[in-house]
Amino acid sequence: MRLEYFQMIDRIASFSDAEERIEARSTVPDASPVFEGHFPGHPLMPGVLLTETMAQASGYLILGLIRFTHMPFLAGVEKAKFRSFVGPGAPLEIVATRAHQGSGYAVTRATIASDGKAICNAELMFKLMPFPDGLSAQMRAQAAEIGLVQEIA
Repeated sequence: MRLEYFQMIDRIASFSDAEERIEARSTVPDASPVFEGHFPGHPLMPGVLLTETMAQASGYLILGLIRFTHMPFLAGVEKAKFRSFVGPGAPLEIVATRAHQGSGYAVTRATIASDGKAICNAELMFKLMPFPDGLSAQMRAQAAEIGLVQEIA
């Protein structure tokens, strides 16, 4: 996980077309400038970055399901719940499933757990838009780098 670059997903653990589901893994870094202010002497992963982590896993799910035909841009977050805290070094298991897609939008349900303990969950909405110039190739390369199966990318 590279917080400064908003690269929240370390690797894709599994992807299923049939189940419309993705499982991803990340480890919160041991050190980051984020922790200097959140909170001094008691570093915690900010909820907004946990939400971004769920959004990125969901985005990769959508990209895989629609075969990179459009770029999913986060358009809404609903029903977000934060149940526990995570700090530096925590392993994260992220799961996202597609709940709905149509009319240029997709909706996912995502969760994060750490060592089997529920951390947070949310329902995320994405606007599906044409890729901005050059972004399609970058997204395909990033997806391949973290293990989204080659035949999809």
